[in-house]
Amino acid sequence: MFHEIKHVRQEAGAGRRRWFEADGVELVVWFDSGGRVAGFQICYHLDRRERALTWRAGAGFVHSAIDAGDDVPLKNLTPVLTLDNDVPWSDIARLFDEHSASLESPLRQLIQDKLAERAGADAPH
Repeated sequence: MFHEIKHVRQEAGAGRRRWFEADGVELVVWFDSGGRVAGFQICYHLDRRERALTWRAGAGFVHSAIDAGDDVPLKNLTPVLTLDNDVPWSDIARLFDEHSASLESPLRQLIQDKLAERAGADAPH
């Protein structure tokens, strides 16, 4: 189940951000100044590879590999997202479903709908 991380640093003028974590998956949700979901990002690990699926209102989805940048133990570099077009839609939807029962129903439903809508667009016709 997702557990919300409290006291998340907020960026001035950028609406509000909420951050949730569970075993092997994290969820960040951005809200606009009116309280509507402006975007979300699901970070996950499959096959020891860190990936991030980001959705933004008006822009849609972007899937990225996460380069942690920590190859040397004495340096802690900033992680960098690099484009990755190989999206495992069913795995991401399954991970989200397994951990999202603790979210408010409207938020959970919105994310499930966005994932299903995009996964359906990639299904063979």
